[in-house]
Amino acid sequence: MAPFPLALTLAAALFAGAEPPAPTLWRNPSNTVHVRAAPCGNGGMCATVVWASEKAKADARRGGTDPLIGTQLFQNFRIVRDGLWKGTVFVPDINQRFSGTVTVVDENTIVGKGCALLGTICKSQTWTRVQP
Repeated sequence: MAPFPLALTLAAALFAGAEPPAPTLWRNPSNTVHVRAAPCGNGGMCATVVWASEKAKADARRGGTDPLIGTQLFQNFRIVRDGLWKGTVFVPDINQRFSGTVTVVDENTIVGKGCALLGTICKSQTWTRVQP
């Protein structure tokens, strides 16, 4: 899996409504990373890796992020309008930060999108809520 889409889409996993949601767990499409999205500082939302496959951990390690578990991938996401959030995404596989958005599809589905090079290169991914 390419590192850029992985982290970008994790951003999508953070937000499931107009108001900051209670802490929730989300998984990427390949189910190799789970993040816990929760409110953080000044009304923003953040997401921290709580589980990752061995491959995801190895990819992050090669990129300079070790350990992956406990790494905050999404920082200071704030609501722009109902169902749309903007913030910063950290991509551990390449040790880079990017501008990102999360669009809420429904309570169990979000789409994260991240862009680099002034919006000329963008990737998106659909994330799913991890059911208790």
